[in-house]
Amino acid sequence: METKFWIRLVVACISALLVAAPGAAQAKEEQIQLTYSIFFPAAHGQAEAGAAWAREIEQRTNGRVKINVFPGGTLTSAKDCYDGVVKGISDIGMSCFAYSRGRFPIMETVDLPLGYPSGIVATRVANEFYAVMKPRELDDVKVLYLHAHGPGLLHTKKPVAKLEDLKGMKIRSTGFSAKVVEALGGIPVAMPQPDTYEALRKGVVDGTFTPIETLKGWKQAEVIKSTTDCVAVGYTTAMFVVMNKKKWESLPLEIKKVFDEVSAAWVDTHGTLWDKLDAEGRTFTTSLNNPIITLSPEENQRWVAAVSPIIDEFRTNLNKNGLPGDQAIAEIKRLLQRHTSTH
Repeated sequence: METKFWIRLVVACISALLVAAPGAAQAKEEQIQLTYSIFFPAAHGQAEAGAAWAREIEQRTNGRVKINVFPGGTLTSAKDCYDGVVKGISDIGMSCFAYSRGRFPIMETVDLPLGYPSGIVATRVANEFYAVMKPRELDDVKVLYLHAHGPGLLHTKKPVAKLEDLKGMKIRSTGFSAKVVEALGGIPVAMPQPDTYEALRKGVVDGTFTPIETLKGWKQAEVIKSTTDCVAVGYTTAMFVVMNKKKWESLPLEIKKVFDEVSAAWVDTHGTLWDKLDAEGRTFTTSLNNPIITLSPEENQRWVAAVSPIIDEFRTNLNKNGLPGDQAIAEIKRLLQRHTSTH
């Protein structure tokens, strides 16, 4: 009798193992492996925020999703990141709309020099603007969330305290900041952020229009000598975090829900971080004895007047192309005023 009991026990254990093995193999097969291309270098705070977003999704899905992060443009370059997502080179991508100037005409409204006071305001404005406008130019991807840096300022190898000082200087810029440079009398040189340090070091450009965080995050304080705090014409650069549409559509509903929830939470994560990084950039550049020049109220108004035609021209061009230029400008101004007054 005892022998039969042990035989039955052994058979039961073997049967359990046989049932469990296919299940385990199936669970392993069901893990969703994704790639995420980020243009920021790995040590940059925004790359770290993107990686933390990925880890949060992995945790909330109990490991059903695994996101392999490729920072520093190692999978796709900054300018190729969006197309890389569309074509499936990466499943997810983070980069700037401005690196594909003209491709995202409605979203480019966010980048206008309207005097953004902070990264959190710019980031909230960008996300709400997208939600309201729902531009068709992004229909070929799943938009997870957007973020945008604090006010773009002028950083140069020679001090700039008035418009005349900027005349003829070659200034690295992207998207609408190139138009800002031109309106202020400089010579815009289109260039993504990763190339800027060497261009400044070698004298290819005389300065850069960019948020002050880059002076530490991209080490550019080492190759500039002065910052002009022209926040009255502070532009921003809207950045996307998008997923390949077919990949998104293949995800189970419960996984999509996690992506949406985490992405919504990460809007303020990035916005708050932009402001923290701006503060660190300011501290870093002053530690190198680079002065920060504050424009006089009168000079500020000169700069505002100089860039105002850019906004009018942008509105007119959108309208001419059958796009809602009037609505886009009005919506950005409304959101900017609301978030500036409440933050």
